[in-house]
Order: sequence, then structure tokens, then C-alpha cells
Amino acid sequence: QVQLVESGGGLVQPGGSLRLSCAASGTICNINAMGWYRQAPGKQRELVTAITSGGSANYADSVKGRFIIPRDNAKNTVYLPMNSLKPEDTAVYYCNAGISTALGASSIYWGQGTRVTVSS
Repeated sequence: QVQLVESGGGLVQPGGSLRLSCAASGTICNINAMGWYRQAPGKQRELVTAITSGGSANYADSVKGRFIIPRDNAKNTVYLPMNSLKPEDTAVYYCNAGISTALGASSIYWGQGTRVTVSS
């Protein structure tokens, strides 16, 4: 069984910073791409950023220059340091990853989500 557990959400003022973490655990053989999505109230879930196992990353235009996606393969963990936060960054943030298990199956897994609120 594989789990993705996120942490680090909360309330922050505009212009502030937060760092999200997502750790994968379970009978993991290999983790391919990992990413962060977000869903704001009344909107569809959207891709924020993703990174391959080799370290290539892509970012939504709305977060370029403010967010990065460091990844620690040894810890099966991906992070989302967020700087210069804006009210429009308010959303539930979800981690996802493509994971192959020891049984040979490969699936996309999602975390439970962590809420980020940017407000004064």
C-alpha cells in the first residue's frame, strides 16, 4: 500500500512564504514524476508544478519565479516552497506521484490535500 502525506499548509499574509512537503511511503519500487496541483473554491484542479525523477521541472505561468519544486529521491519526498504569496494562491494543494510498487503495478497516487490561505 502506498500513501502520500502532505504537510505545511496554513494561513499566511500576502507577500509571505510557506513550504509544503509531501512524503511517499509504502511498498515503493520506483517513483517517476511528482507534482503539485491546487484547487481553489469554485474552480477546477490545476497543475502548479511537476518534476521528473531526473530533476526536470515545469511550472504554471502563474507561479513561475515564486514557487520551486525541490525533490529528495532518497526520502521519497517532494517540497513546494512558495514565496511572494498572493490571495489568488489560496487553494487546497494536492501532491501526486507516479509510483511503481514492489508488486510491479504502476499507478498515480494522490495526497489528501493541504489548505493554503493567503489573506490579510
